[in-house]
Formats: sequence, structure tokens, C-alpha cells
Amino acid sequence: MVFSSLEFLTLFLPAVILLYYIAPVRLRNGILLAASLFFYAWGEPVYVLLMIASIAVNYCFGRMIGRFGKRRFIIVLTAVYNLAMLGVFKYSDFVVENINAVFRADIPAPEISLPIGISFFTFQAMSYVFDVYRGDAEPQRNPLDFGLYISLFPQLIAGPIVRYSDVAEQINNRKVSFELASDGAKRFIIGMAKKVLIANNAGFLWSQLNAAGDGRLSLASAWLAAFAYAFQIYFDFSGYSDMAIGLGKIFGFNFLENFDHPYVSGSVTEFWRRWHISLSTWFREYVYIPLGGNRKGKARQIRNILIVWLLTGLWHGASWNFVLWGLYYGVLLLVEKFLLGSFLKKAPAAVRHIYTGVIVLFGWVLFAYDDTSALFAALGSMFGANGLVDKNFVYLLATNAVLLIIAAFASTPLGGRLGARYKKVLEGRPVLETVSEIAFFALLFLLSVAYLVSSTYNPFIYFRF
Repeated sequence: MVFSSLEFLTLFLPAVILLYYIAPVRLRNGILLAASLFFYAWGEPVYVLLMIASIAVNYCFGRMIGRFGKRRFIIVLTAVYNLAMLGVFKYSDFVVENINAVFRADIPAPEISLPIGISFFTFQAMSYVFDVYRGDAEPQRNPLDFGLYISLFPQLIAGPIVRYSDVAEQINNRKVSFELASDGAKRFIIGMAKKVLIANNAGFLWSQLNAAGDGRLSLASAWLAAFAYAFQIYFDFSGYSDMAIGLGKIFGFNFLENFDHPYVSGSVTEFWRRWHISLSTWFREYVYIPLGGNRKGKARQIRNILIVWLLTGLWHGASWNFVLWGLYYGVLLLVEKFLLGSFLKKAPAAVRHIYTGVIVLFGWVLFAYDDTSALFAALGSMFGANGLVDKNFVYLLATNAVLLIIAAFASTPLGGRLGARYKKVLEGRPVLETVSEIAFFALLFLLSVAYLVSSTYNPFIYFRF
């Protein structure tokens, strides 16, 4: 089940909200836990047992720290267990395939299907034990409350990755109100519109270009495809994060922001401060800083950055293109840090934005193709290997011009600024402000639902991570 599905919108979510709000406060965590396990079991009936095992084992690790103190062997066990679970289910086929390729062996691949959201809930479980070990949080005594933290359905499938120390207090002490629920509903609708109306259509354009080009796109079509994929993955993932944050507010949780208009960045460094903020924060807090960060000399710092970005690439998937994508950004961040930093600060804003945009588009091409031949064909097309323009480009650009303009506009903070200015104009006229706001969000919701009813194209990129 996904947020942008009719089953979720018309059955699951209304039922959970109704039960949650009519139930006594002491029963609400239990209702959310049961709903979250059902939500996951809807699409992963077997792998819900894997999640329950992760909950049980990491709960025990936290209690062990509470009882025996900060013993290094507990942290080692935590890392070994969680990374082994992630390795078996996410990377075993990749490892076997590469062993076969290098040693010309014929080991059969296990072909284990990837549990949805395993990268997200595994990192959350590890953050709990790490936070307890560092003294940033107390061990959770109630296993059901800890289970709620791991399985909470708003952020279960695709994040944001919520650190335990950020929500520990909210698990047992949170308030719900009409104002908070209203803000959450509006945020959810914005996220759904981004996902359904923009990301899905951008993804359809991306699919059309790849199908029509058969790996041999003209330069113009190749760049149009890169833009389409960039818009798809941004609105797909940030839209889902918006929906998660909105749902959290409805149930009294405040999750940290996960995106901050990354496509307006003026450097790669800034881009990664704005993109998938929860993942960058996780690696900084639990990998980069423990490795020594920038405290032990330049050589160690370079090593630590490359390790973090290698792991970031691998976190996204068991394929060499993700490894290349991670190292691509690791190297670029080092280049900016030690070579280009002063130049970028002095460069005109337009130059900085164009530079960052080109870097990011090439990065998304690396990210998109897990087949090496398709990847190099796409890169060749972007440099004109198959001509400059084709008829298909003209047709697809003309038919998707409005979508691309809307996507470009919605990638910037301009929409929020216009909304704030409109509210200021309506100051002193609360009735008109309320009616116009209701009409706006009702229209977005109805358009999104209408699209879901009429379309069968509703992918979600980050489900495979």
C-alpha cells in the first residue's frame, strides 16, 4: 500500500484517523502500531516478520546498554546484526554476481526479493541504539512503543529517516489538535499533488523518451529525458516526504524536513544540504563524525568523505551505477571543498546555478541506469553522439511544455512566497482567506484523486531502496 493509492486514501487512512481520535490517549500508540504493521503487511505479508525481528533485536540492544552500560561489544553486535540483515536481503545477489564475474564461477544467485523500506527502518533501528549508547536518549522500556518508532507508517516506507532522539519525547507525550491536523492535511495534499500530478507525468515523459529512443536519443531528447527524470525523482521523493510529514502532524508527531528546494542550489555542497536531509544527517552523525570527521588532518578528512559517499551510493542500491554515483558526488564535494570553493563564492549566481544544474543532471543519469551499456549510451547521447534534434523531441517538448514549466516553478520557493503574499493581501478578511484556502486544497485533492482513478501509471522510485 502506498499513500498515493485509492485504498489508502478511501479506506485505510480514514479508518485509522477515526479510531485514533475516538480512542483514549493510552490506547493511541497501540492503534498506530497495529495500523502500521497492517500497512506494511498489506504489501509484504512475510517480511513483516523481518521488521518485527528487527524491532525485537534492537530493543534488546538498547536495554543491554541500559543494564550493562556503554560496552563496545553491544555497538559491534548492533552494527553486525543490522548490516548483515541489510546485506543478505539487499546485496546478496549483487555479491554473487560479481564473484561469478571475477572468478568465472557459477554460484546460483539467491534471488531474494527486496523488502520494501528495509534501508529506512534498518537505519532508524541503528540510530536508536547509537543514540542510547551516546547518551542522547534513554533506553525505551516499552517494546510496543519502540515498535511504534520503527514501524510508524507515515515514514515507514520511504522516510524521512527519523532519529530516535528527535522523537523519543513525542512517543509518549504528544498533543493532537485541530490546527495541527489541519496543517498536516494541507501538507499531505501538497505532497500528493507533487507526487501524482507532477512526478507521475514527468516519469511518463521519461519513459516515453527512453522507449522511443531505444538508447539512441538525440542530444536534445537526451537532455529533455534528464530533466524529466530530475523532476520525477524530486517530486516523487519530496512529495512522499511531504505526505509523511503531514501524516505525522495529523497524529501529533513533528518530523524534521527532508528537502529544501535543492534545485535552486549554487553548488554541489549546497545541493546536498538541501536534498534528502535526513540521510545526509544520518551519515554525518553516525559515520563521518565517528570516523574522525575533519579533526585528524586533511588526508583523513578526504578518506572519511569518500567512505561516506561510497556508503551513500551503496545504500541506494546493489548496483555499480550507485557506487559510481556515490563516488561521483564524493569527488565533486572534495573538489569544491579544496579547489573550487573560493571561485564559486565569487562567481555570478547564474554561473553557480548552471554549474550545479549540469552536475546534478549528469548525476541523475548515473543514478537512473543500472545497465552499463544503457548508461554509456545515454551519456553519449547527451554529448551529441546521435545527432542534435529529432522529431520526437519537438513533439514531446510541445506536449509537455506546461508540465515542465510547472515543475520548474514548483522546484523553487516562489510558490510559497506567492502564497504568503496572498495571505498578507487578505489580512483582515478571514472569511475570504479561509474559503480560498479550502477551495485551493480541495481542488488539488480532487485533481490528484481524479488522476489516480484515470491513470494506471503510479510508480515510486524510492520503493526499491
